[in-house]
Amino acid sequence: MNAEFIAGLEFWEREKGVSREVLMGAVQEALLSAAKKAVGPARELRVEMDSKNGDIKAFAKLIVADRVISQHDQISVFDARRIKADAKVGDEIEKEVTPQGFGRVAAQYAKQALMQKVRQAEKAMIMTEFKDRVGDIVSGTVRRFDRSDVILDLGKYEALMPNKERVPTEEYQVGERIRCYVKAVQEGPHGPEIILSRADPRFIIKLFSVEVSEISDGTIEVKGIAREPGFRTKMAVYSRDSKVDPVGACVGLRGQRVKNIVRELNNEKVDVIPWSSDIKTFVTKALEPAKLKSVELDEVRKRVKVLVSEDQLSLAIGKRGQNARLTARLTGWEVDIDAEHIVTKGFDEKVAEAVASLAAIPGISREQADALVHAGLTRLEDLLSAEAGDLADLPQIGETAAAVLEAARAEAERRTLKVGEAPANI
Repeated sequence: MNAEFIAGLEFWEREKGVSREVLMGAVQEALLSAAKKAVGPARELRVEMDSKNGDIKAFAKLIVADRVISQHDQISVFDARRIKADAKVGDEIEKEVTPQGFGRVAAQYAKQALMQKVRQAEKAMIMTEFKDRVGDIVSGTVRRFDRSDVILDLGKYEALMPNKERVPTEEYQVGERIRCYVKAVQEGPHGPEIILSRADPRFIIKLFSVEVSEISDGTIEVKGIAREPGFRTKMAVYSRDSKVDPVGACVGLRGQRVKNIVRELNNEKVDVIPWSSDIKTFVTKALEPAKLKSVELDEVRKRVKVLVSEDQLSLAIGKRGQNARLTARLTGWEVDIDAEHIVTKGFDEKVAEAVASLAAIPGISREQADALVHAGLTRLEDLLSAEAGDLADLPQIGETAAAVLEAARAEAERRTLKVGEAPANI
């Protein structure tokens, strides 16, 4: 059993990084506590454990006396001289007082103390090592589940990914290795806890900074990000160097950089958008691939009204309003998207427009134009192809048919000359 105990010490020292001296100190305290219960009120009780073979012994300092009144504090001269030949009354003699079977009891105490000390040391090391790693990406193995929370093994430590930090479209299996974002190191009910996340938008920013050297060196800045974990992310980027295309750098050659990140996110859609200080331009880019008709700003209420054609409305809004919602989060402006309503002209309106068009020709009155339109001659081209005899049958035209045709020809000639005019010399 002692050999097993020593092996346990070596294991915790190696796996948890707790020094042998710290562990042995905790064990010594536990052994002393066990000895006090097993031996009783011995004077200046001391416990010693051989760090090589694990043998445990208890010792007490007793005073040499002619007559022993208290066996817990005193020792006879005869017994003292068996330990130390020149012992005399009043001397202090250290005597082994190890009770029978003490090793088994002491070992149980030692194990409990050892586990407690390891847990305390782990907690202290968590705060020391991970307080500066917030914002990093770590890789861990799924160890178990606590309701919907995921417990991951990071090697020396365990970490927690709460349910709210999980991606709703992802399922994890025990033994699966996943990458996570270190969101926080905080005090939990049982001491310091490492809080991990895969749903945090900063996880994507960190993935891009690892994948895109221009972000890590500061050439490209991530100006904003909006995410619905598992479904879609919009990220706005800006280049401090005019020679570097921020979107192109993030996407990579043949899209390889962004493909690596999308693969890590289990095919979550990622839109990389060029940031602009002009909100109209920014909103237009954020709503792509939808084509916008117009963008109107309400500076006071920070609202953007966007008009699109009816066939672009569903594309601009996105599935369940996702595209519009993410655009609003990314830009910080409320976004209202409406379809442009095209009013179809009625028959009477078309007739009125045709009458007005013919009446505008010099030499043709409104009454004559009205008669011509109702006869089916709605355009100048229709009138030029008509015969004078056909027009003469119309009540409002009659004898003026020739004059009407002449006016039509004159208008056609005037329009031809206007189109053929040479541009003025500058």
